[in-house]
Amino acid sequence: MRDTPRPQGTVGDIRPGPPQLRPGRALAHTTGASGSGSPHRSDSRPPQTPRGARRSDLIGRPGTTPPVPGRPASFFLFGLPALLFALITWQVVADGPLLSMDERVSHTLVHPDRFSDFLADLGNSQVAVPVLAGVLAYVAWRARHSGADRWWLPPTAAALLMALVPALIIPLKELTARHGTPAMPPGIGYYPSGHTATAAVAYGSATLLLFPWLRTAYARRELLIGCAAVNVGVGFGLIRCGYHWPLDVVASWCLCAVLLSSLWLFLGRMTPDDEPE
Repeated sequence: MRDTPRPQGTVGDIRPGPPQLRPGRALAHTTGASGSGSPHRSDSRPPQTPRGARRSDLIGRPGTTPPVPGRPASFFLFGLPALLFALITWQVVADGPLLSMDERVSHTLVHPDRFSDFLADLGNSQVAVPVLAGVLAYVAWRARHSGADRWWLPPTAAALLMALVPALIIPLKELTARHGTPAMPPGIGYYPSGHTATAAVAYGSATLLLFPWLRTAYARRELLIGCAAVNVGVGFGLIRCGYHWPLDVVASWCLCAVLLSSLWLFLGRMTPDDEPE
């Protein structure tokens, strides 16, 4: 006996039995399929895992840009530099035993030469500030033409941070009233080092502003290395030429680490619409 053909059901029919595979359905799960958001999804929705939707961090790894630090990271970004700065300042004001070691190290390292003087000059405001100004103009131009909201905010924040440097350094020089090295004319007001702070904030801020526009981890790493090398060179040149005691330079680095970390967190908390695509 021939079976009676099964009538074709409508779209809303509920039929018993296992579901039937439809042609082409499996293609939606293959890598690179049209409309597939990921190898594990069949539609165009973004992956639900937060890691897949995040931007890369400052060295190219998946994460926020920059990642929001937890307590250990916050301590190393803010607490440790601030603690070291307070300790060094206390030793300078109280003429503590740390100054004797500082003077011995300075006497060992001071040996002026042309290259050291060139490195020290990189901390002059006539050199560092124009470099930062050029980066500010470039980043503002790129952000504006990319259609980013509040494109002016990162350059403005970096400019304000640069203006904050003399507002902090000059009163500290007056309060501590530390004398200069034997290579310098008699006088006070050498702590902390203004040249070191100018270089650290100018070149550091320029580096943080350029990071979102560098697409490869290699470029970001090279920029970081270059920024660190320039700042170490400035500090070495100032000490080598006898313009500052070593603790003057180290204290400025600690103070600027707190300032740059604040700028880093501010840039990282901007909304995605404010960031370059």
